[in-house]
Amino acid sequence: MTRQASDLKCNAQCSTVPSMAKSQVLQIRLTDAEKQGFQEAADLAGIALSSWVRERLRLAAIRDLESAGRMIPFVEPIHSRGRNGGS
Repeated sequence: MTRQASDLKCNAQCSTVPSMAKSQVLQIRLTDAEKQGFQEAADLAGIALSSWVRERLRLAAIRDLESAGRMIPFVEPIHSRGRNGGS
């Protein structure tokens, strides 16, 4: 079982991104208006633009992968406990 996108709602107090070293860079081209809108949204959330973009991309990927029945490579599965309380 995987986490649902609804379980990973973002706000200024939490992050969907585990604290792990990030070594990959993703470059995207934006219009000035897109960047301004994304920056304003990140400012409202009280987080850096790169964190805001990464969180939103993660949530979109989780939603799309779950709807296709695919595993989510960056989310640890949640194991439910059995009847006897074991995992």
